Order: sequence, then structure tokens, then C-alpha cells
Amino acid sequence: MDKYEMLIGRSEVSITPEKKVGLMGQFIERISEYTETEVTATAVAISVGDDSVVFCSCDLVGVTAGLVSAVREKITAAGGPDPDKIIICATHSHTSLCYRDGLDTLEFSSGILNRYFPYKPAAKTVGEEIMDEEEAFNFLAGRISEAVIRAWEDRKPGYIGFAFGRAAVGMCRRACYSDGSALMWGDTSADGFVSLEGGNDSGLEIMYFHSADGRPMGAAVNIACPAQVLEHRLFISSDYWGKVKKRLRAKFGQDFTVLALCAPAGDQCPRDLIRWVEPETPIADPNITRNGVRKRRADPSMFDISGAETVARRIADEVIGVYESGNYDRAGHEFIHTVRKLRLPIRRVTKEERDLAEKKITEAVSGTEKESFDYSDNALLYVYAGTVARFETQNITPDFEIELHTVRIGDSVVTTSPFELFLDYGNRIRAKSPAAQTFMIQLACDSLGYLPTEKAEKGGHYSAFVSSGVTGHVGGDILVRETLADINRLF
Repeated sequence: MDKYEMLIGRSEVSITPEKKVGLMGQFIERISEYTETEVTATAVAISVGDDSVVFCSCDLVGVTAGLVSAVREKITAAGGPDPDKIIICATHSHTSLCYRDGLDTLEFSSGILNRYFPYKPAAKTVGEEIMDEEEAFNFLAGRISEAVIRAWEDRKPGYIGFAFGRAAVGMCRRACYSDGSALMWGDTSADGFVSLEGGNDSGLEIMYFHSADGRPMGAAVNIACPAQVLEHRLFISSDYWGKVKKRLRAKFGQDFTVLALCAPAGDQCPRDLIRWVEPETPIADPNITRNGVRKRRADPSMFDISGAETVARRIADEVIGVYESGNYDRAGHEFIHTVRKLRLPIRRVTKEERDLAEKKITEAVSGTEKESFDYSDNALLYVYAGTVARFETQNITPDFEIELHTVRIGDSVVTTSPFELFLDYGNRIRAKSPAAQTFMIQLACDSLGYLPTEKAEKGGHYSAFVSSGVTGHVGGDILVRETLADINRLF
């Protein structure tokens, strides 16, 4: 075999539970009522000589370090690929399984609130069997490792074609006001509205996977928008990605693999805050409540299936159109995959911020007759509880470690981060990268919350609170600099 011969393997494994399950990603407890579309773990394994990468994209809100570790342990035990060369990431769907490995935000904030009153989980529906979070964790670890191993064992000679397209999907979801504040999902018809906080990126970075004889086997599509059209709904769904798959398979065949890769999009969503369109049916989220909404000639509701279908059509049409135009470049033989650890500083809290947060919690607790707190209380108080928790731990743990991957394939490169990374950071990396094309995958190999810009931190609100993530713009600047250094070392 030619030492530069590329081997490509593919696999898709269902992670759809047979039971009802808690749905992850909102500040209200939701239990799935039915399955709208299947959720999956999709893996693509690529090897050249002794080096390799396995991409595994999951229809989940995030993939924690604990889940990644469990998957790698199973793969090692099965004699699979190098576990350190496996990149597991999430589409950031809010209509998929809720699981727990003891490291999530609720645990940090509830630990503080437990000092005031105990946590009371929602009661299960009488007579119904619901998959609990520990069972979901074990289920996912098994299915994701199965997807990786299947893709690895499926490797055959093939090649990659790189291409670029455009589809209008992601838009900034933070609104800025004349008093200097900012709001996620802010009302842009309000008198004080002055601008959206950031831009958007309609670019599609595409890899087409081919068999040795030139047959299209699949595509990786890298887009700066989370899978969150249907994020409030009470069903299991892969959101717009499942509908993209259906359209592409109608064109290329039912075995066509779609590897969904979310680019930096912490401040992005599939909704247009300027041309606001109301949900077709009510949604329990005070952040999106509007009064006197004017009817707009715009997209269909991007809270509903009609909106998800529209997004899917835009993406699939572009992936098909670019392929049919033949406007893609076959990858060269260069293949290098580097993995390393990077330490970033914790975003710190001042004593004054801690004192204010404790005051807010005390006021809320003294104003209630409740003897325990529930999920809704955590939603209201997590910003303050998280602030207190950070103050108490920041001197003990002033920094933390993340895992970074950089993969050169021909004249293109793939990079990762474990954050909901605001778009501006991705723009800085892509603009300064020496590669002909730069793919960036957020929420990869861990799920460490938002990484906001300095502008967002000053504006405040959800996604920019201290409790919304682990590091801030100082860490973001380091991440950009170190990611570019890693890329430059490969070119």
C-alpha cells in the first residue's frame, strides 16, 4: 500500500432511547413525549500511514470530558483506534438526551443553593418508565464507542474533496441597548435597541468523502449555527440536521454519511432578531415573549418544524449544488494530526460581585415559603449561585486544562475547542490561518460553556455571565493565539 494512501471509514449509530428521557438544554425540565427524528452518533475515520483521526458528531447538547473518557476507555478495551486521535463533538441540539457525569453547571450552582434548602427533582410521571441521567450516560458511552469502532473497521481507500458554499442559517442572538446592556434574545423593537452585538457567517466549509473509484460516500459540513430551531419542543429530534440528511440521501443514496460539524457559534442562532417571527405554538420561555409583534414578511417560524425544513433545504441545496458544479479540490497527501493540552485562566469574580450575588440569593430565599428548590429556582438563581461558586474556587483552581486538536489534510486544516465559542474568535482564527480552508469544531472533547468576547462581558446577560462558562475574553485571546500557533506549525 502507498504510504500516502488515504483510508476512509464511515458509520452512523442511533442514540435514540427506547424510553422517554429528560431533554437537555433549557432551564425548564422537559420529558420527551415522542421522537420527531432519530438522533445519532455519526463517525468518519481517516488514516494515512500511521496517523489518523476519527470525527464523531453527536446529536447532543454537549459531550462532556467524562463521556469522552468513557468512550475512549471502551474503544481501547476493544482494540480500536488511538483514543487520543478521536474527536467527539456535539451539534448542540436541545432536543436530545439529558445525561450526567457530575461535572455540569447545575451541579456547581445547586451546590451553593443546597446551603439554603435541598434540591427537589421533578417527580416522574406515574406509570411511565423514564431513562435517568446515569442510564443515559452509559447508553451514550456504549453507542458512541460503537460508532467509532464501526467507522474504523470500515476504512477503505478513498479521497477527500474540499469545497466552500454559502447558506443563510446562523444569525447573532444578542441585542445591544443604549444603556450599554445586552440581552440574549433581546427585543429589537424596544426603544433602546441600537444594534446586534456581533455579525454572522453564512459560509459552509465542506469535505466530500469519496470511494477510490470516485463515488460520493458522504460530506462533512461545518456551519456556524447550533442545531436549535426546535430547542424548546418536547420531542426527541436532531433538529435541522436530520432533515439535511434526508435531502442529501435522496440525492446521493441512503448510505450517504452526513458529518455535522458546528463551527464557533456561541452568539449565533437560526433566528432573525430583526425580522422577528413568533412561534407557531406557545413556548415556555420568558426570554422570547414579545408584545404587539408586527407581522413580517420573513422566514417561517424558526421555533418550529417548518423553520427546520427551511434551514435543511438551504444547506442541502448548497451541498448538492457545489458538488454538481465540480467546484471542489482533491486533498493533497499531507496528513498530520496533533493533540495537546492547553491551560486557560478561570474567569474571576471580585468580592463585590460575590457579595451582591449572595444578597440576591438571600433575598430570593427569604421571600419564599418553599422548603426545597427545584429546576425553575435553579434557572432563576444559577447566575448568582454560579458567581458565589466561582469566587470560592478561583484561588484553589486558578486555571484549567483543555484538549486541542489540529488536523492538516492537504492544504486544509481542522481545529477544535471545547466551548460555545463566540463567532469573533472563530473569525480571527480563520482570517489569520495559513491554510487554504479552515474548519473549526466547537464543543469538541468537552463541553465548557460559553466563551464570550470582552464586549459581551460588558453587556452582560446569559451567555456572558461568569456562570455561563469557565473562562472569559482573556482565555479567548490565549485560545486564538495558541490555535494559530498550532496551525502554523503544520504549514
